Amino acid sequence: MEGQKRVFLLSFLNLVVYITGENTAVDRQVFDRITALPGQPEVSFSQFSGYVTVNKKHGRDLFYWLTEAVSHSSEKPLVLWLNGGPGCSSVAYGASEEIGPFRINKTGSVLYLNKYSWNKEANLLFLESPAGVGFSYTNTSSDLKNSGDEQTAQDSLTFMIQWMMRFPQYKYRDFYIAGESYAGHYVPQLAKKIHEYNKGLSHPFINLKGFLVGNAVIDNYYDNIGTVSYWWTHSMISDKTYKSILSSCNFKNTKNSKECDHAINYAMNHEFGDIDQYSIYTPSCIAAANSSNNRSMRLKNTLIRRRSYGYDPCTENYAEKYYNRPEVQKAMHANITGIPYKWTACSDLLIKAWTDSEFSMLPTYKELITAGLRIWVFSGDTDSVVPVTATRFSIGHLNLTVKIPWYPWYAGRQVGGWTEVYEGVTFASVRGAGHEVPLIQPRRAFMLFKSFLADKPLPKS
Repeated sequence: MEGQKRVFLLSFLNLVVYITGENTAVDRQVFDRITALPGQPEVSFSQFSGYVTVNKKHGRDLFYWLTEAVSHSSEKPLVLWLNGGPGCSSVAYGASEEIGPFRINKTGSVLYLNKYSWNKEANLLFLESPAGVGFSYTNTSSDLKNSGDEQTAQDSLTFMIQWMMRFPQYKYRDFYIAGESYAGHYVPQLAKKIHEYNKGLSHPFINLKGFLVGNAVIDNYYDNIGTVSYWWTHSMISDKTYKSILSSCNFKNTKNSKECDHAINYAMNHEFGDIDQYSIYTPSCIAAANSSNNRSMRLKNTLIRRRSYGYDPCTENYAEKYYNRPEVQKAMHANITGIPYKWTACSDLLIKAWTDSEFSMLPTYKELITAGLRIWVFSGDTDSVVPVTATRFSIGHLNLTVKIPWYPWYAGRQVGGWTEVYEGVTFASVRGAGHEVPLIQPRRAFMLFKSFLADKPLPKS
């Protein structure tokens, strides 16, 4: 009962602070602290969640969830995790299915611990971005129709500056950005914004050290060529369809021809079969396949525009049950303004209305390599949406010098994948992993993360 009273009190105080705007960093940390989540097991680490205003005029507020490190949190780095879409929730995917400390049971009512949570090595900050994703919102409806790469990056920079003011203990701490899928845009774009922001400061308080991205959208042309190649080399499409796509699709254009659309639609609707395209060798979720919100229906525009939406297992359904529970939202200080729609893992509105998307991130990569950031790119090799072939084509066209030639890396006594270290970028595949690498291969993903933080090549034995 006392715990419930405290959750209610914190939610009420959070609302008061939201309305008045009168608070200090310490006050807001107290208000944002999560005492316990419904159905949560006992844990040793602290949690905080709440809203940060990124545009007062428009009323744009972004929702975050911080899960501090299990031990020695004051000595561990801070890692910001972003999921892609564009329009998908980092709470739904990164926090609840991949690298976060908790998993959600089938009833959507009980949490259990993730053995390979990345908060064993770092403090994890999950951000629902842009406004309109998850619990993040805007009071200006036109914002939802004008979201794009540039505004998302700028809002994320504003978020980090404001968040650091609220949590000054993380100022100057080693800071990394991580993510997957369309976060292949979000992550380097935010890294560039922070790098440019830091140039104007004598002692930057956002101490950006590097970033890592998985199954990342990087370059429209090379990603598309690599995707079609993956389909054919993994026997997902016929020789005839493969040749038809190559002959009718000009991947250097931003708009599909009718012939190209027809060839791609034929492949997806008639040749792929009923598989999970984000993890082609694992069973697909029957509940998701029968749902009108099935993300496979959105895949028809994947090529050319590179709109990749993440993995679609049944666990997404469990997250939607859990985070729509009023008691969960109260405990997380979420939905304090009464958002007029249900919390969903992905926003169809944002996906359809995305206004600007950089054709290639390769120039940004080159700039950040020159800046000396640590950059790792990993890829689950059973994802057919943003596949390993796409990533390798893109990285290959950075024309980097090889430092450590291609070799198999190990997790335990098994090959965890393959890796090559270049001057400025480390590439690693993760064997047997789909689009959400930490979901399908948690141990291998955890080992990869530890190697990244330690700035050491993946183990050769």
